[in-house]
Amino acid sequence: MRARLLRLAPPPRAVDWAILAVVASAVATGLLAWTGWLPPALLVDLHGLLGFALAGLLVFKFARVARRVLDGRQWDRATPISVLLGAVAVATLGSGVFWGLGGNVPLGPWTTLAAHVGLGLLTIPVLLFHLRARLTLPDRTDASRRSALRIGGLLVAGTLAWRVSEAVAGLRGATIRNTGSKPTGELYDTETEGGSFPVTSWVADDPDPIDRREWTVTVAGLDGTGEEMDYGDLVGVADMERRATLDCTSGWYTIQDWEGVRVGDLLDAAGVDAEDEAARWVRFVSVTGYRWSLPIAEARDALLATGTGGSRLAHGHGAPARLVAPGRRGFQWVKWVERVEIRRDPDPAQWLVTLVSGFD
Repeated sequence: MRARLLRLAPPPRAVDWAILAVVASAVATGLLAWTGWLPPALLVDLHGLLGFALAGLLVFKFARVARRVLDGRQWDRATPISVLLGAVAVATLGSGVFWGLGGNVPLGPWTTLAAHVGLGLLTIPVLLFHLRARLTLPDRTDASRRSALRIGGLLVAGTLAWRVSEAVAGLRGATIRNTGSKPTGELYDTETEGGSFPVTSWVADDPDPIDRREWTVTVAGLDGTGEEMDYGDLVGVADMERRATLDCTSGWYTIQDWEGVRVGDLLDAAGVDAEDEAARWVRFVSVTGYRWSLPIAEARDALLATGTGGSRLAHGHGAPARLVAPGRRGFQWVKWVERVEIRRDPDPAQWLVTLVSGFD
């Protein structure tokens, strides 16, 4: 079997460089789909077929190095890193396929998809250490027509395998969105006050419960001045209900009826001039320092929610008020909002802040 695989395989360096290209593409498509920078449907499909193509390339790679790895006398200082990289790659592929087929084994609050993302990110530093020791440049003999056809065949096989996995998931009744997320009912049995869906926090965002009687939200214009509104003021102008899908990057989604105030109406009620040509963005800031910016046209139609499903928001869901931004991933729905600010430009530091907000 091993000898047959080696006869079918492209040249060793062609396999290695194809693995590097596929891994880089898989990481890029995965991150782009996860962050919501681009429409996820095509990215998720491409990410899946790249995963299956990588599995085929790894079969050729493992067949080539098996004897050297199994014979401890041939190990050098870089071999443990290479073995670790292979193990992480297999675990990443396995968790992704398992999730795609409808499976989930929770690890505490984390879904299998969250584990898949974490393993995929771990692949990056391990791969860099591996390349530092093993990198060899390709030569002309590696770029033959035969190599291209064989690697192209793997991509075609990956596409077919991805479509088969989607069909199997459908037969199993898995209802997966084009982001890769599943309904909360398939993952959790959760009923909480103020929302029948999981309470999740981004990184260290976990403030103490906020007393609605003492909380205020500041709505500020371009010049930094604005109006401070308390919870009663906000509820007084909160006359909108909207059904929207909260799609969390940890792998679940929920469709909820949210109650609150349209952000455009909030700006108007606060007397903030949002019609100025320089006013192009709205930034929403949490008590934890977490923040996110939306283009002003999108922000005006978003909701600053105070309740869901007929109940007041619970603390874990962002009470007293959270952003509801339909079409955005859950990490962009800022919780515990204390400032709404008109800006000329988006906040350039908001991605960095997502990593450090909530730490004292």
